[in-house]
This record gives sequence, C-alpha cells and structure tokens, in this order.
Amino acid sequence: MEKNILWHSTSHILATAIRRLFGKVRLGIGPAIEEGFYYDFDYSFTPEDLPKIEEEMKKIIGEDQRFEKQIVSKEEAEKILSEDNQSYKIELLSGILDAEVSFYKNGEFIDLCKGHHISSTKEVKAFKLLRIAGAYWKGNEKNPMLTRIYGISFESQSELDEYLERIEEAKKRDHRKLGSALSLFSIYEEAGSGLIFYHPNGKILVDNITQYLKEEHRKEGYLEVATPHIGRKELWQTSGHCDYYSENMYFINKEKEDYVLKPMNCPGHILIYKTRTRSFRDLPLRYFELGTVYRYERTGVLHGLLRVRGFTQDDAHIFCQEDQLMDEIRDVIRFFQRMLSVFGFSEYEVYLATRPEKFVGTKERWDMAEGILQDVLKKEGLPFTIDEGEAVFYGPKIDVKLKDCLKRSWQGPTIQVDFNLPERFGVEYIGEDGKPHQPVMIHRVVLGSMERFIGALIEHYGGKFPLWLSPVQVRIMTITDAAVEYANKIKNELLFAGIRAEADLQAEKIGKKIATCHEEKIPYMVIVGKKEAEEGTVSLRHRSKGDMGKFEISNLIEMLGREIKEKSGK
Repeated sequence: MEKNILWHSTSHILATAIRRLFGKVRLGIGPAIEEGFYYDFDYSFTPEDLPKIEEEMKKIIGEDQRFEKQIVSKEEAEKILSEDNQSYKIELLSGILDAEVSFYKNGEFIDLCKGHHISSTKEVKAFKLLRIAGAYWKGNEKNPMLTRIYGISFESQSELDEYLERIEEAKKRDHRKLGSALSLFSIYEEAGSGLIFYHPNGKILVDNITQYLKEEHRKEGYLEVATPHIGRKELWQTSGHCDYYSENMYFINKEKEDYVLKPMNCPGHILIYKTRTRSFRDLPLRYFELGTVYRYERTGVLHGLLRVRGFTQDDAHIFCQEDQLMDEIRDVIRFFQRMLSVFGFSEYEVYLATRPEKFVGTKERWDMAEGILQDVLKKEGLPFTIDEGEAVFYGPKIDVKLKDCLKRSWQGPTIQVDFNLPERFGVEYIGEDGKPHQPVMIHRVVLGSMERFIGALIEHYGGKFPLWLSPVQVRIMTITDAAVEYANKIKNELLFAGIRAEADLQAEKIGKKIATCHEEKIPYMVIVGKKEAEEGTVSLRHRSKGDMGKFEISNLIEMLGREIKEKSGK
C-alpha cells in the first residue's frame, strides 16, 4: 500500500471524527505530507481534545467504512458544499477548470477530493494524532487562521511504535534546543525573524566547515570570488528574478535608485566573467563564493536554521562549452558525494526537477538540459525520481536530499543547467573558429545553505560533533588547586598545536565537571591532579569511550592531531 494513500485516507477519517464530535465544522485541506498527514479546520482545538478525537477515529476504523468515489458536475458540487456551509471548499472548487469534479464518501462524511484512497477505513491498523498548530488559509497571513491537526498512520502497530520512538529521539536532537544548550546560535525577534546570530562556538563550527570547503574547492579547480550583498534592480530585471521571483525579494529605494538585497549570487558571477574577453581555452571556468543571500519567507514557515531569511551558500557557477557539460556535471556529483561522506552522510535521495509552468527560454533548450542531467545520473548509477515542474524558472536541476541517522530527509546539493542567463546577459566566449559562442552555465551547491546544513549536522550527530568539527575539542579539568598551573600549561601546549582547548579550574568536584562536559558534548576530557602534575602526564576520558588511561602530553597531541587530520572520530 502506498503510504501517501494511507495517510490521505486517515486525514479523511480524522475529518469524519471531527464532524461527529464538533458538528458542522468548516474544513480546509487534508493532504498527505512528507511524513504523515494534516487537516485544517475552522475551529479552535486544544491538545486536550486529541485523545477524544482519536477514540472516535478508532470507532470509525472499526465500522469498516468504504471509501466511495462520486463524480458530479461543478454546479452540483457547489450545491453540496453550499448546503454544508463549506466556504473554503467552494473557494477551492472555483479554481478547478474541469466541468466535473470528484468527491469521496466514507460513512456519513463526504469531501471534495481527487483521491486516491484505500478501500476501507479498516485498512488503517495503527495511527496517532501528533500535534496541533495554527495555519493561515492558503499560507497567507491576510487569510483566516485555521487549526491544523497533524497525524501519522501505519499498516501495523510495530511500525507506529518504531516511528514514535524515532520522534522522541528527534526531539532530543532538535537543533534549536541543542543550539541553545551548546551556545551555537540565537534568533532575536527584536533583530528580525529568520536571521541567525552565531555565538563564538557556532562561529567556530561555521569556520571549520567553510575553511574545509575552500580548501576542497581549490583542489577541484574553483576560483573564489566575492560579490556585494546588494545590487541595482536592473541587474535582477535582466536576470528575470524581478519577473519570476519578486515575492521572495527585498527591495530598497534610496535617492530615486532601486536596489535589491541579493537573492542569488549568479548575476554577480556573470559580471565578473564578462570583465574581459574569454577564449574556449579559458573554459571550463569555475567561480566559487560563500555568498550570503536574502529571501523573504513567510513568518509561518520560518524554522530555526532550517528555514531562514538570510543565509550563506557554498555557491558556484561553472561556465563551459556544451560538449564539456556532461563531464562537469559528473565531476560535481563526485565532488558532493565525497564531501557528504566526510561530514557523515552516506545516504541520500536524488530528484530531477523539471520545467515549471513559468520559465524562461525555449522548450527545446529545457528538454536538452533535462536530457543531459538524466544521462549523467544514469551513467553515474544514481537512482532518481522525477520531480515534475519543480525546477526554478531558468533551468532544470538535480536536487539531493540527505538522510540522517534517523532516516529524515534534508535538502542538500543541487546542480542546475542554465542556457538562459548566459543569453539574457550576453555572455560569450571566442571559439576555436574565432567566432563568439554562448557558454552553458551550471549553478551548483555542494552542501547548500550553510545554516540548513549546520542544522542538519546538529541533529544528525545530536550535538556530538566529530573531533575536527567540535567547537571545544578538549577540556582540561583540575582535581585540586595544586594542578591549576599544570592545567594552564597543558592548555597552552594544546592551543599552540592547533587544538581547541579550554580549562575548567573551578573548585568543583571532578564528577560534576565531567557531567558538565557530557552535557556540553565535549569529545575529550583531560583530568589532572597533583599526581599527574608531578608525573607530567594526564588522565584522559572520551565522551563515548569513557576512561582511556594515562597519556604523556606529546602522545596526546599526536593522537588528537591525527584524528583531526583524518576527520574521523565520534
């Protein structure tokens, strides 16, 4: 059984229970989502209502109600919905162009719906209502606020139990909770929603990742550039963003000139490319930028580091000849595979996003670009799913979703083929024939939004970063005041060796100091007392392995240095 069909059917069971318990509540929509389902209601529910709703859903499931499809004319549909005072459904109906529409009926409940559904309510073997949230109708703050009830269902109780265990583990790993506990980042409402402030520990984490990214991009032949955070509106009119992306952009007007907070880095890279005449011998030309961009996201969808309004991308644009395109895409795929592996992500899903309804360029160029991306994925042996109509307006793309240790998906690398922006900006190179030609442009990110990637890293590792990424790699702790001078000596030697160390010299019991280290997810704990100071040794503990015995300082530095260099460790 397809999960989406099971989940969508369970949302109808939820709506049936709501109507039984609370009367003729007006209904919004009740789709299956990435994991589970929800239904929106024009009614104020509280979490205390959920057990009662669940009990009624169990009764409906036990009644073995059949899901029956009914095809009616739009006129008949409007009559059915009007008699039931379903104004939101009538609004949805007005957007359907077909002369006939479908309803699905189970028991006494009937809903405007294109389906599909399971045969009977009894096929739902296990379910759980998860939470309640507010949701604006159609996601627009100007519309009424509805109550959204989220849920999940499965074909067996064991699957539900496993899922609920995973949800509890996910709560412990929530990057917002850990971000605060580990002093990584904050979001301040007085500064603005969706804007990230990195604390010192968070900045260390960001710097570790970006330094590694820069090193690896240099090895792959990329040239690093930097572009301003704002640009004249005309630049974004030429690119097409003003026509196709304006609702997500921030506009500034000063002294009768219009500027835009950049939502993308690509036009800036094009301007750098056009600084001088390029030859076929210059191609492929690969520009890389850790560029900060700004995009308006509705307040209701902002979520910690995962959905923000200002973020930095490991963005790159490759200018190449058409016959170089497949090799460049292949190299990007191998690059992101290697990078994801280093950061501990071994599983991912690949999607090919195809032409949307609104696009620039010709259908023929789009078909060619989509075909090339498909060919490369097949040759690289990467299974993929077609994501119909989900490309951006200027070119098709490969989207990669990472799988973390809890099998959750996170948006990661993307690769876009673009024949259109080079044409709109008049980008050229001189070919072997001495004539001007238009290059193809590849837009790509390897990790994606740094904010979103760091959010994923925090949850993937539960805050227990590998040694090379940990903001604090070693904490030296004293047992007695007699070891304070020795502890500072060790700290300075570790810092000189490039190891991020700090000392806890407080007059606390060592057990409490160790517990604090575990709470703060610090990988290594160096414990020193009078005896260690006399011997010139340290007692070493690891957050997962426990007591590791005694080490001389030189051996400790060598071991830690090797682990950091290998980017290994848990």
